[in-house]
Amino acid sequence: MQCLTNLLLNTDSYKASHWLQYPPGTDATFFYVESRGGLYDRTLFYGLQAIIKEYLAKPITHADVTEARDVFAAHGEPFNETGWRSIVDRRGGLMPIRIRAVPEGTVVPTHHALVTIESTDPAAYWVPSYLETMLLRLWYPVTVATTSWHIKQTVRQFLERTSDEPVQQLAFKLHDFGSRGVSSAESAALGGSAHLVNFSGTDNVLALMAARAHYHEPMAGFSIPAAEHSTITSWGRENEVEAYRNMLRQFAKPGSVVAVVSDSYDIYYAIREHWGKTLKDEVIKSGATLVVRPDSGDPVQVVHQCLVLLDEAFGHTMSSKGYKVLKHVRVIQGDGINPDSIRAILERVTSAGYATDNLTFGMGGGLLQQLHRDTQKFALKCSAARIDGRWIDVYKDPVTDKGKQSKRGRMTLLRHRELGTFQTVRVPPEATSLADVVKPPGYEDAMVTVWENGNLLRDWTFAEVRSRADATQL
Repeated sequence: MQCLTNLLLNTDSYKASHWLQYPPGTDATFFYVESRGGLYDRTLFYGLQAIIKEYLAKPITHADVTEARDVFAAHGEPFNETGWRSIVDRRGGLMPIRIRAVPEGTVVPTHHALVTIESTDPAAYWVPSYLETMLLRLWYPVTVATTSWHIKQTVRQFLERTSDEPVQQLAFKLHDFGSRGVSSAESAALGGSAHLVNFSGTDNVLALMAARAHYHEPMAGFSIPAAEHSTITSWGRENEVEAYRNMLRQFAKPGSVVAVVSDSYDIYYAIREHWGKTLKDEVIKSGATLVVRPDSGDPVQVVHQCLVLLDEAFGHTMSSKGYKVLKHVRVIQGDGINPDSIRAILERVTSAGYATDNLTFGMGGGLLQQLHRDTQKFALKCSAARIDGRWIDVYKDPVTDKGKQSKRGRMTLLRHRELGTFQTVRVPPEATSLADVVKPPGYEDAMVTVWENGNLLRDWTFAEVRSRADATQL
């Protein structure tokens, strides 16, 4: 939306007054971002680079300051017009902050600092706080990437247990169906690209564009021709089999894959009669793989029953691990899919003797929309301020909720070179830089400076992000 491009308005209302609220003598502040726990015990870090490029890389202008001044005056909030105009004049409109973060794709246990934000201009010490609203939206791509990563670990376990080709198949076992179900195009792009860190299947075109624009990835994901209910039901119930035949004739070629939703009327009849009898020879002769898509009912029961019926019609081979792999056909389940139902389906079909080769999942709302900032309890907090030349701890410790206790002091994150364990460590108050941190034996910096005073210092590729994410497994 073009009306939302002014960075100075990309904040909460009360932020406009905070420059008046710090103690006299303040000339520097230090903030950090962490997941304070949540559904998962570790998070996959992704999305900061996209946010930086989208919002911080564009300098603010005097026109932006004027617009923000007028909006806040009418809105009832004070506004630091002098301070912002000074940033435009002295710094070309670029934010005087330093952002350090773990490399994107890194999997980090919760309760550790993932990002730190520092002011770099004594006259603009209040800028990091002003940017909190925008920067903390990082929770969204991190949470999507984390959900997707944990699902990948689940699917990996079942593939390794049942399949002869677990590595080759894993990347296409979870397909993003979520673009239509999110609240905005930006959510589709950012959340969808977060999913693609872990998998390569998507119908979310905006996700491809985000990966291309912000992570130098020419093509981050892939899809196949697939039917929807309207293209099947437009033939009429009496011609359902002809709708299916048309899909085969249009798209079924040797080595190709084509997906056909088959539950517009009766999924079990469609498999037994249409696919399993009338069209069976055409499916086999085409040389393609037919993917049958159920889209209603109890996912665990329906998927299992579909596999049984397809097995009766097309037969199977056996993996070396003793599980059935269907010939010519597969099933994709996209209705009612979430991390719990995926595990339940896989447990059911595995116990029935079917390999994970036979299944692909599509996930929409459960992947991109059914989550929020508290899914992983994300917070961005001030932990230190320099007042009268001395760094002091800044923290909260509410007696009513110890889970909201915040960290104190300037800090960084360390990682053990061999064990891969993490430590969030404090910087001594007298230290002039984070380089002065004394590292325990075996530990090295886990954070790097990614942005400083208008300069992007690290520009990760999507391939690099994917490689880091895949290097960590449960």
